[in-house]
Amino acid sequence: MISADKIDRASIIIHDVVSKTPLIRNYNLSKKYQCNIYLKREDMQVVRSFKIRGAYHKMKTMDKDAMARGVICASAGNHAQGVAFACSALNIHGLIYMPTTTPRQKISKVKHFGGEWIEVRLVGDTFDDANKVALRHSADENLPYIHPFNDEEVIAGQGTVAKEILDEMLSPVDILFVAVGGGGLISGVGSYFKQKSTATKIIAVEAEGAPALAESLKADRLVRLDKIDSFADGIAVQEIGDMTFEICKKVIDDIILVPEGKICSSILSLYNDEAIVVEPAGAISFAALDYYKEEIKGKHVVIIVCGGNNDITRTEDIRERALLWEGRKHYFIIRFPQRAGALRDFLNLLGPDDDIAHFEYTKKTNRDTGPALVGLEFRSQDDYQPLVDRMVAAGINFEHINTNPMLFEMLV
Repeated sequence: MISADKIDRASIIIHDVVSKTPLIRNYNLSKKYQCNIYLKREDMQVVRSFKIRGAYHKMKTMDKDAMARGVICASAGNHAQGVAFACSALNIHGLIYMPTTTPRQKISKVKHFGGEWIEVRLVGDTFDDANKVALRHSADENLPYIHPFNDEEVIAGQGTVAKEILDEMLSPVDILFVAVGGGGLISGVGSYFKQKSTATKIIAVEAEGAPALAESLKADRLVRLDKIDSFADGIAVQEIGDMTFEICKKVIDDIILVPEGKICSSILSLYNDEAIVVEPAGAISFAALDYYKEEIKGKHVVIIVCGGNNDITRTEDIRERALLWEGRKHYFIIRFPQRAGALRDFLNLLGPDDDIAHFEYTKKTNRDTGPALVGLEFRSQDDYQPLVDRMVAAGINFEHINTNPMLFEMLV
């Protein structure tokens, strides 16, 4: 583990640039889960994530001569913003590799924070793709590489989040939820808590579509995933670091995987109920609360809101995923008889709150039936089965495609 003394020193080193973010008890969540839930608002950093801590600490403690020709990093977005800000603050040139799939909002923010001091290059589809190119360039040109998580100085910087939490909490922290990608945040925070608050239970929260840590813990060795769902881009890695993996094994008490649809549902809930804008990585720990309802009752719980860099253009995708996860949106292929009134007969089967959100139909000549792709949105997931029962009773020829991945991805 990283020593608590090192993390204490890191907090002093970064204090001139890094904000001491609020630790706030959330009334609504505390009432809902019958406990005291505190939010550590790292989404309120200048770069809207905790990544500025590790990036700045690493660069601030490096040999100045080593950085004279510039630095290199790879990132899916948040680490890049931290490095870009540090480059501008320290007058260091930086070359930043990012996946081509990175949300535009994050790319523009990187350029904004780095200004003339940085250059952004887009390469590959995932962080790991960009990382390979960055590491190769670093080795070829002998330029310092600022790793997003697998570096002791970076981990120490991230660990300063824990120091601020414990400095402010008046009561012992019973449970701490931490989002996991490469493992830098939980390694730093976990190291500090295991030395300063040994009774705290640390829960690692990982995206179900990118379970690099969970698979590695299961195998008791580093596991590289063949493919991942990069939706939760801030924590989507194919392999965690060897250093962070060893620390994680020492500090994690439990790990939970959260489906991407559940993450989306939490993003919308936080926005609608709390006016908090978070990215998928920032929402994942909130999504985990439902899986720990009984364990957290009556406890003091802390959630690190690790990032708020969400692109507004992703809103419809997030809403769609949330509705599908909640069972409130369903798609059907319906083969309508090619006669007048066939569509009206179907519409009469819908409930008063059922909404047609999608309809595609082309009349086929010289055929008895014509297929239509129909998307229905329900107020409650309980409205789905009654409609299906009515369709069956009416002799409607249909196929539900939500559970058919090939058809669903092709048509929707």
